[in-house]
Amino acid sequence: MTASEPVPDPVDEIDLTLPNPARVYDYMLGGAHNFATDREFAERLLAALPDTREVALANRAFLGRAVRACLDRGVRQFLDLGSGIPTAQPVHEIAHRADPAARVAYVDVEPVSVAMSRQILTGVDGASITAADLTDAGAVLAAPGVAGLLDPAEPVAVLAVSVLHFVRDDDLLGALFDRYVTAFGPGSMLVVSHGSTDVDDPHTAERMRTIERFTRDTAQPARCRDRALLRRLFVDRPGHRLELLEPGLVDVGDWRAEDGQPPAGMYAVVGEVVGRR
Repeated sequence: MTASEPVPDPVDEIDLTLPNPARVYDYMLGGAHNFATDREFAERLLAALPDTREVALANRAFLGRAVRACLDRGVRQFLDLGSGIPTAQPVHEIAHRADPAARVAYVDVEPVSVAMSRQILTGVDGASITAADLTDAGAVLAAPGVAGLLDPAEPVAVLAVSVLHFVRDDDLLGALFDRYVTAFGPGSMLVVSHGSTDVDDPHTAERMRTIERFTRDTAQPARCRDRALLRRLFVDRPGHRLELLEPGLVDVGDWRAEDGQPPAGMYAVVGEVVGRR
């Protein structure tokens, strides 16, 4: 089954004077779905922080390892929130290598990401793209590209990789994930990566502070969160909790990487939802 949400013409929706994180990320990964304003912003960021591209690649590599960990636990459904453009080892390709019947519902609010995703997923069975804001969980979960593809009685891996630092309200973020992680069957998983300045390496902490400052001039300013707050928001929730997979709440570069990677300044949260309401 292939499903997609109708989306407006992206040209009418985009403010080309502002760089967008999804398109900047695409550029950092070597993609072609970006505009001059995104490339200019990325090059300014790289001039100030030459290792930023390595951070993006480390985060993408973490996503692949986390998806494979979910597959190893029998999960065959994925809800990818703030998915960006599904290129460079996207979730559906990883999932379909393990099981061609796996289902992946991508969700993004950025018009170019949605339009390009629609093109990429044309003819791909078991994958959809939905134009929606992840902060409206009700709309996301009810959208045909999600509700029509994912079985709520079965486990789902909810993915929110390198996107939640753009949701600045802590209470909203916690409430959102209470809704998302309890919407699906037992054995459901949560995968998050989130920028933080609360790291041991001074260079990494300063890099993340600089990135946070840079994003103030973008369409979506970011907010870093510390380790204790991330644990409160995602792991130890009233009514349910997240049983973290080893090695726990660590930098994405340390999360089951086969070879040593430098710290990225982004924490990994990967776990199974237990103690459900």
